[in-house]
Order: sequence, then structure tokens, then C-alpha cells
Amino acid sequence: MQKTFSIKTTRHADMLDITSKLEEWIYETGVEEGILVVSSLHTTAGITVNENADPDVKTDMLMRLDEIYPWDHAKDRHAEGNTAAHLKTSTVGHAQTLIVAEGKLVLGTWQGVYFCEFDGPRERNYQVRLIAAD
Repeated sequence: MQKTFSIKTTRHADMLDITSKLEEWIYETGVEEGILVVSSLHTTAGITVNENADPDVKTDMLMRLDEIYPWDHAKDRHAEGNTAAHLKTSTVGHAQTLIVAEGKLVLGTWQGVYFCEFDGPRERNYQVRLIAAD
């Protein structure tokens, strides 16, 4: 089973919790056991799993990525001027593979799944594929 989700980002850089959207869709499919792959369909937006209890974690992550990959770097040659966003996506990754058990994502107590915007705001898409266990 496969589905494309749309998400509208409102900031230049942000981490949007998509965990509940994924869990709702898993429930709708009726799949109890399997693997879920979540993939951003963009070169300047990624998918990650991280803490979803303290919002400062997102703030700190985005701040530190900005420190590592500043938006304006004198040596960047990419004509669009968004080299930093490409580097952040490659660092975070464009996809995550997650376990589904008893109809739910297997995540730790503090974990959530995030769509990471690095060059917004934009209308974005991410693809999910649910592979049911036999």
C-alpha cells in the first residue's frame, strides 16, 4: 500500500511532526504488522525521527544545522542559492524505515517522525509505503 501526503510549510526551516498522520493512515489500512517507509520527494526537505516532547530539541537541531551549513556561504556555486538546504537534507536523510506492530508505529517514548523543511515555505509531498508482514 502506498500514499502521497501533502504538507504546507510556513517557515524557511522547520520540523513538522507527522507521526499522527502516519498512524492514522496505518489504522485506515488495517495492517497490523509490517514495515513503513516514509520518503520526502524533495532535495531540500528530509525525514527524521527524534524527540517530540520538548520543542527546544527542534529549535536546537535547526540552529545547529544552520551553524554547520550557513545559508550564505561565499564558496557556494549552486545558482538557486539553496546549497545549505541540500546539505541539510543529505545529512538528515530523505527517508526513514519504521516498524509497524499491532497496528502502530514502533517508536520510543519520546520519539516522533518529522518532515524537515530546509527551503520553505512551500507546498511539499512525502510518500509512504506500507509493507505488510506475511
